[in-house]
Amino acid sequence: MIIEPRIRGFICLTSHPQGCEQNVINQINYIKSKKAIDGGPVKVLVIGASTGFGLASRITSAFGSDASTVGVYFEKPPAPGKPASAGWYNTAAFEKQAHEAGLYAKSINGDAFSDEIKEKTIALIKKDLGQVDLVIYSLASPRRNHPKTGVAHNSVIKPIGEVFTNKTVDFHTGVVSEISINPATDEEIANTVEVMGGEDWGMWIDEMKAANILANGVVTVAYSYIGPALTEKVYRKGTIGRAKDHLEATAFEISDKLKDIDGKALISVNKALVTQASSAIPVIPLYISLLYKVMKEEGIHEGCIEQIQRLFEQRLYTDTTIPVDEKGRIRIDDLEMRPDVQAKVQALWAEADTDSLASIGDLAGYRSDFMNLFGFEVPEVTYGTDVNEMVEVSGLVS
Repeated sequence: MIIEPRIRGFICLTSHPQGCEQNVINQINYIKSKKAIDGGPVKVLVIGASTGFGLASRITSAFGSDASTVGVYFEKPPAPGKPASAGWYNTAAFEKQAHEAGLYAKSINGDAFSDEIKEKTIALIKKDLGQVDLVIYSLASPRRNHPKTGVAHNSVIKPIGEVFTNKTVDFHTGVVSEISINPATDEEIANTVEVMGGEDWGMWIDEMKAANILANGVVTVAYSYIGPALTEKVYRKGTIGRAKDHLEATAFEISDKLKDIDGKALISVNKALVTQASSAIPVIPLYISLLYKVMKEEGIHEGCIEQIQRLFEQRLYTDTTIPVDEKGRIRIDDLEMRPDVQAKVQALWAEADTDSLASIGDLAGYRSDFMNLFGFEVPEVTYGTDVNEMVEVSGLVS
């Protein structure tokens, strides 16, 4: 079939298998262009492995450290005449490349919040790998069915305490407008923490430790974001920030539980990037388009794969103590949060409107990255021709 992008708001309803495959190959080639990660991971579980930072973590582990990897994700498989979700095609491409390179790579598709998927993943690791020495937790979901209570929790993106009003942009049209968001209720705050906080991460580690599949010295890492004052009322001081606070507090609880096997849990605070999740947050697309402009001009722009490669090589796997901030977090957002970068973004923010954004920001770069998420507008790919939508994931465990 010929697959074209069908966009609704901040999501694309279609994805292109060849575009997704090329994106994965480009990331693999980037990792191959770097030196091998000395002392890197050997056996890795990535929870939320099919897109963004999770996918980059799996690629970096496999092709930067020759690691065996298990990926857990929740993606839509293809049907005749209906493309799969981008994460499905990403995983198919990754596992094809990994297997051709002689690397172990298997995956489980299902709800990572569920007991069933945890049990299936633990059984696979026990059977094939014995233990894992790195666990990446990179779930991004708007909804969680609690495995113990059965209650469905939905997250919201809202400020806390007062109405938030600021600029935002429709990145499809380039129209800059003012948006006001009403504050969250206590119930909405609690639900967002249930979905995006650290409880599920803790459950994964508890069950894996009980099953004795965590190697001595195991490291587990979850990803977070802080961001600047510009976005904090809708992000870090809003409902998502409350969930991130819970996630970050959970790292200390997990570390305490892992002391007897010399393990530790860490938070990596990453850079603002174009993802399906970030595209849904008002104000963030405008901030990112200005940030991209500044960081590209400074020559310090990074995508997911550059961020994670640097995290592994310069933070997680070195001969020195892992550097953390006053709250115990790894700061791989250090380039984004440089005072000179933020000062320039702040100045551009004051100027940003519909007429000026095309010249003072990098909205074209934002749009391109958004389309690339779904395998479209990838330079190396020829579009408008028939492609086979029925792509299998070679390492999928049924």
